[in-house]
Amino acid sequence: MKGLYLPRYWAQEYVPVTKQQEQKWWTRVALQTGITCLASSSVLPSALLFDCDGVLVDTEKDGHRISFNDTFNERELGVTWDVDLYGELLKIGGGKERMTAYFNKTGWPEKAPKSEEERKEFIVSLHKRKTELFMALIEKKLLPLRPGVAKLIDQALGKGVKVAVCSTSNEKAVSAIVSFLLGPERSEKIKIFAGDVVPRKKPDPAIYTLAAKTLGVDPSSCVVVEDSAIGLAAAKAAGMKCIVTKSGYTADEDFLNADAVFDCIGDPPEECFDLGFCGSLLEKQYVS
Repeated sequence: MKGLYLPRYWAQEYVPVTKQQEQKWWTRVALQTGITCLASSSVLPSALLFDCDGVLVDTEKDGHRISFNDTFNERELGVTWDVDLYGELLKIGGGKERMTAYFNKTGWPEKAPKSEEERKEFIVSLHKRKTELFMALIEKKLLPLRPGVAKLIDQALGKGVKVAVCSTSNEKAVSAIVSFLLGPERSEKIKIFAGDVVPRKKPDPAIYTLAAKTLGVDPSSCVVVEDSAIGLAAAKAAGMKCIVTKSGYTADEDFLNADAVFDCIGDPPEECFDLGFCGSLLEKQYVS
């Protein structure tokens, strides 16, 4: 599949000037015509930051949801999250927060404690078991990497671009995904920011702000790859560029503030974008 290279003068003359038009233009180019967006750019991001669930791996429907349900079943709580319900619950960042919000709305199971403090401990214990079950799925490699993830990470590491994963998921679960699916050679070079490392989760920008500070880079020089509206909001609030790769649960969400939107990163010959395209977003060639 032929790549699309955009010289500065071409982009200034033809790329639509509003952010909404720009997103529609890139989406039309990449998804309707089948042309890839491989921009020629001398600029590289200082850091490439990935969300985990839905970006590295499409984990939600057949990974996290199943693990939550298996945990509820083990504890005989009489709770099952179907596909549609879980899609709604994903609007809440963090597994512990998700369970708490659900039980607060629908009523706590009979086997749950009555006091607020004991309920917090109850949620923590549920989440710990859910994480164990989820990690077993990852270790068995039952959930594959999304197309193009390994390629883009290799491009970044090969050019000296810092790579990190920034997720609201449990740190052990994220580490398992990075270690088992990306392999030890890559994983030892990837910094992980996950779980309760920050007090406020996405859409709050705290995790991306922490990542930039820890990596020693300017937020404006970072490019984030996200799959959800709350992740996009977090990245933009942190002052970063953000590319959205839509996942099964997020395809219909509002991504008007994204710098670009694709179905996936993609591997050749079905490649949608590369590191050069990420770098081009940092140049002044695209008017926002």
